[in-house]
Amino acid sequence: MQERIDFPALLAGHTVVIEMINSGDAGLPVLTQLLRVAQPALGATGMAFVEFGPTGGRVISATGAAEWALGRPLAADDPDTVCLLAGPRVRQARVDHLNGKLAGELSGSDLHWMVVSRAEIGGHIVGSLHALYSGDDEPGPDQQAVIGYLASCMAHMYGDQSGLPVHGDGPVVAALADGLAVVDRDGHVRLWNPAAAQVTGRSVEQALNAPLPFPLPPSGQVRDHRMPDGRWLRITSGELPGPGTLRVVTFRDITDQQRRDHDRELFVAVTSHELRTPVTVIKGYADTLTDHWESLTEVDRRQAARVIGQRANELARLVDRLLSSAAEAGPGDDPATPFDLGEALRSAVGDLPADLRRRLVLLLPTDLPKALGHRPSLATVLTELTTNAGKYSAPDSPIEITASADGQLVAFRVSDRGIGIRPEHVERAFDRFWQGESGDRRGYPGAGLGLYLVRRIVEQQNGWVSLRPRTGGGTVAEVRLPRG
Repeated sequence: MQERIDFPALLAGHTVVIEMINSGDAGLPVLTQLLRVAQPALGATGMAFVEFGPTGGRVISATGAAEWALGRPLAADDPDTVCLLAGPRVRQARVDHLNGKLAGELSGSDLHWMVVSRAEIGGHIVGSLHALYSGDDEPGPDQQAVIGYLASCMAHMYGDQSGLPVHGDGPVVAALADGLAVVDRDGHVRLWNPAAAQVTGRSVEQALNAPLPFPLPPSGQVRDHRMPDGRWLRITSGELPGPGTLRVVTFRDITDQQRRDHDRELFVAVTSHELRTPVTVIKGYADTLTDHWESLTEVDRRQAARVIGQRANELARLVDRLLSSAAEAGPGDDPATPFDLGEALRSAVGDLPADLRRRLVLLLPTDLPKALGHRPSLATVLTELTTNAGKYSAPDSPIEITASADGQLVAFRVSDRGIGIRPEHVERAFDRFWQGESGDRRGYPGAGLGLYLVRRIVEQQNGWVSLRPRTGGGTVAEVRLPRG
């Protein structure tokens, strides 16, 4: 570990990050750039940022020796999580002194020290910044101070709510109560409670004696209003009893509800289209066989039957996806068992459609250790990942399936040379019904359920899945499972 922090490099890199923000960049790309700047300047071997929500955390950004953990969930009751998020905001610990699952995954590595700092807003933890060090030299107070500063910068990014949190509302929004304001006859604020300040981002000092930051609905009516930062508020107002013409206004964040409503509308639109296409083709070919059987050649009949079979398979797969999504399906209560990952991957490849199977390149080591999980579900995982790779890449481009293992985990990757994925989309791609921008949806049809189901299946087996852009173009989907 280097003895001193490279402050000139840190300041120069931080300047680049600020310029990114001033140019309109936000969210995950900015956060990841901050990690890339900090790691060499701090002499760290790897860095990671964990975003925390009400049910636990997830590694959303990582560099260097910590990249393997990208996408990994952290349970809220894991001993390491409880330990590292308690006590001082900035602290350090020897990796071999950790007691939870993470310690087992780090065992055998050359990483000896971890410095961690919480990112907090108003006492609510939105995330934690981790710096990992190799070698036996203990990080100094300068490293701790800088890591604490960087975690505060990341918390500030969450306070701005520009592209963050990555996963839903996060703990800050989830903890808010309804906002309350009292306005006079001129529409100026006379009372502004703490929740109102939290919901709007406007402090009491900024709000008092100023107009409301949103339209005031008529008394007794409700209005949904979209704020400049993209959040939705549901606003109600009424006359305040007593002398004067004061009005009481209540408002709350309904961004989640708006998102669910949008998801339902998108679900109906997408599934209607996706179901209609194979049904129309099946009906057309079936009518042709019924009405023109005698005039068709044997070759034409077989071709029609083949198309009907293909489209029926597509229809069955879409219905399975919809049912699995509605039922939140996964491996269920079946116990995890060791299985031969290499053999399971080869077997699953054999069940893929012929046009997709022809594009696959399997590069599996012969000594791949067994994985611990639910073998039958692997076929679903591989089908979704390869289908996704095929959909977003040229029809004649190869799709590679590779695998590897370390002391604790077995992993396989599905890599394509397609259109790639934006850094800010690597986590949103796992949301149910999410399909990227509207232009992407028009060019690449689908129900937006495949990756959502993959993540649910894999995480129910104590593994995790992540996406990342591929060097040279394309996308890499990686699944990590415990060793058997």
